[in-house]
This record gives sequence, C-alpha cells and structure tokens, in this order.
Amino acid sequence: MKDIFTQIGMEIVIIRSSLVYSAGVNGIFLSMMRCLCLHKGVPLPLDAVHNQRSLVALDNLIDLITIYIDRPAAANQTFLVSDGEDLSTTELLQRLGAALGRPARLLPVPVSWLRKAASLLRKEDIAVRLLGSLQIDMRKTCELLNWSPPVSVDEALRKTAKSYLQAQ
Repeated sequence: MKDIFTQIGMEIVIIRSSLVYSAGVNGIFLSMMRCLCLHKGVPLPLDAVHNQRSLVALDNLIDLITIYIDRPAAANQTFLVSDGEDLSTTELLQRLGAALGRPARLLPVPVSWLRKAASLLRKEDIAVRLLGSLQIDMRKTCELLNWSPPVSVDEALRKTAKSYLQAQ
C-alpha cells in the first residue's frame, strides 16, 4: 500500500500504538479500572504476575503525531509508539493504585491458577489481557525522530485516575 502512495507522490506515516489510556479513558483500560475496584481497596489475586505490557498515554501519542508532521525522515515509514516503560500487571496496578490515592492490595496467586480459573469461567480473553505480555520496541521511533515520550507513566496515570474518580 505504501508503494501506491509513493508512486502518486503522496507521503504517508503508519503509527502502531500499544494500549492507549488517558483522562476520560474508555474501552479495556476503563473496564480494568472498574472491574478491579482499586479505588475501593478490594484485594486482587494479581501480585505474582510478571508479564510485560507496553502502554501509551494519549498525550504522548499526540506529541509523536505532531513530530511526524515536521520530520521528512518520517515519510513512508511505520513507527511503533509507547510510553517507553513496560509494566507488569502487578506494577501497573500498584502505580494506578497510588495514582488513585489507595495502595493496591494484591495477593500472590500463581498465574497458572489464574489461567485455570479464567478457563473455567470462560474468560480466557480477559486472562490474556491481564496475564500475557505485549511489548512494543520503539527504538526506531525514538532514534529516527529524535523523540522521547514527554509525559511519564506516573503523571499520565495520575491524570487518568483523577478523571476516573471525578466521573464516579
């Protein structure tokens, strides 16, 4: 497809992002915040999850998009974007709990038990999202465009948590 645009003199940039989150978040991230009840202090059996997941704050994604506009090196390229810091589900919950002003209460249940329970409940898709790894390597993006995410994970999580609590 890129070749077609190049032939007619049109430049394109393809952006592939990890899970996007922000203030006013919806989708899987909002579902996770609701279902996991972090803000209520409900204990969760997720302290033994050592996966790695890439996320991207909407502010970081927007910043990167504005960079593309003025960078000729971006033409006809595909770029991956994330916050540049991969988190395990355990780390994400701990940091999200801190952002919500409530420490996450996590119990160390083996991942194999969690997968089995999800299978019995026919919730394998949720288990994959919570327990599986999905990382993005954005070295090319950072090096070619001389870019790094301007908003830290903790800052973006605080903004997301504040919006979530106001909506409750």
